[in-house]
Amino acid sequence: MEQGRAREQARPPYASVASATTPASVRVPEQARGEQVRGEHIHSEPPVPRPAVQRHSVRGQILDALRAALVDGQLVPGQVYSAPALGARFGVSATPVREAMQQLAIEGAVEVVPNRGFRVSRRGPRELAELAEVRALIEVPVMLRLARTVPPARWCALRPLAEATVAAAAVGDRASYAETDRAFHGAVLALCGNEQLVMVADDLHRRSQWPLGNTPATRRADLLADAAEHTALLDALIAQDLTVVQSLVREHFTGAET
Repeated sequence: MEQGRAREQARPPYASVASATTPASVRVPEQARGEQVRGEHIHSEPPVPRPAVQRHSVRGQILDALRAALVDGQLVPGQVYSAPALGARFGVSATPVREAMQQLAIEGAVEVVPNRGFRVSRRGPRELAELAEVRALIEVPVMLRLARTVPPARWCALRPLAEATVAAAAVGDRASYAETDRAFHGAVLALCGNEQLVMVADDLHRRSQWPLGNTPATRRADLLADAAEHTALLDALIAQDLTVVQSLVREHFTGAET
């Protein structure tokens, strides 16, 4: 046991779900941590991040952490990960990891591999371009309609969300940027009052944030440029400059295809 702990300390400095920084309310019973699944391998897999979690639902925390790992590229496309191995690295049982991975399978981020675990899906430029096209078909008309009907004060209230994307981009935090980016777009679309549209758009947006296989990670400069478009868009909306709004909105999605 002591040797196992020593090896654990030698791993990259990822925070564990059950670490000392995690609230006691989300600690997992010892007997649950030992849960294993017959036929799933737990050795010789690449390391994955183990960020601290702060929500009450362990499954929800693990899902958030896995999504962040996908955006960061720390869950490698084509690689198979087992629930017990991931659970051991997160400091929880295999059950919430398996449940979270099943949700990611529904979203298309991973594929179920019988008796082994879950393979991170490989994606190509064509899929990313198709997602950008569909998002544009949904979001551009809605944003342009909102630009004509929403008063400037409502747009001013979204300023903190736009600034949050800039802050995340400034430090090159891709996972935080992905979350704040979706929050900003979701808040804009929510002004149309169509909850189904907001949910569909958010799902498409999330899928578009997963990195392509065998490609470099998104550069901080690219994140900053994308975030700057958020603040510029808000400025145009507040000024009710529809010509600039239309140009910025279309450019925002055209840039997402490249």
